[in-house]
Amino acid sequence: MPELPEVETVRRGLAGVMAGHRIDRLELRRHDLRFPFPPDFRQRLQGARVERIDRRAKYLLGLTDRGDVLIMHLGMSGRFTIVPPEGQARKPGTFYHAAAAGAGEGPHDHVIFAMDDGTRIVYADPRRFGIMDLAVEEELAAHRLLKDIGMEPLDDAFDAAYLGARFAGRQAPLKAALLDQRIIAGLGNIYVCEALFRAGLSPERKAGSLSPQGLERLVGSIKAVLQDAIAAGGSSLRDYAQANGELGYFQHTFEVYDREGQPCRRGGCGGTVERVVQSGRSTFYCRTCQR
Repeated sequence: MPELPEVETVRRGLAGVMAGHRIDRLELRRHDLRFPFPPDFRQRLQGARVERIDRRAKYLLGLTDRGDVLIMHLGMSGRFTIVPPEGQARKPGTFYHAAAAGAGEGPHDHVIFAMDDGTRIVYADPRRFGIMDLAVEEELAAHRLLKDIGMEPLDDAFDAAYLGARFAGRQAPLKAALLDQRIIAGLGNIYVCEALFRAGLSPERKAGSLSPQGLERLVGSIKAVLQDAIAAGGSSLRDYAQANGELGYFQHTFEVYDREGQPCRRGGCGGTVERVVQSGRSTFYCRTCQR
């Protein structure tokens, strides 16, 4: 499932072609994805102007001039493809899917946004675990999908004091605590493994056992890993691609994730990357230098 860097990369791609434009036509080729579309989904969006595209955790949020918010989640295999207007050259600084010519014709192309400048945004989802829903902007924070989500890890307010307060007394493994979306929004398996490696912390230690210095290292590592991954366009392992069709490149710089049995890349460590299973998920780390 795409994590925060992948969703943020998609957000930036969609913002470049949707923000400031009106949805001339909305085509729904089925009645549902993971959940049914709201009964008035097309009526509320068709003709609306998209003011901006935001992100909350792993959700994309399209705010319209009608006061509605389009809530979108990519699920396991969801992908947006940007198709430029027919016969029109790509705009400077705007990127389009390399295979845009065939977008909208596939069996898994379920939703098409036709914008007022002729651009089409095609949403494909073979597994149909994605979500599209609507909320009124004033009630967005209380929406069932968003109301229990924790702090954004790239916010300035996400610091050692916040994390220490949320981890105080917790006996859960550090890895599990970091994946708790009620504490930190958008973190997933890949970037938790990478952040813990950078911080030199074991995923198996108790969350409540971190010293103030450990908390500082961890917060700094989380922010740095996410920023590096966003700059690289995210990580492409299975279904993920950017809205322009390009793959992410952060997977080429993984320190521990998916590197079981390989030498630790920390200078002078001499350890080996191990894989353990925690709460049904693979965790990769170096037992020698992560404590």
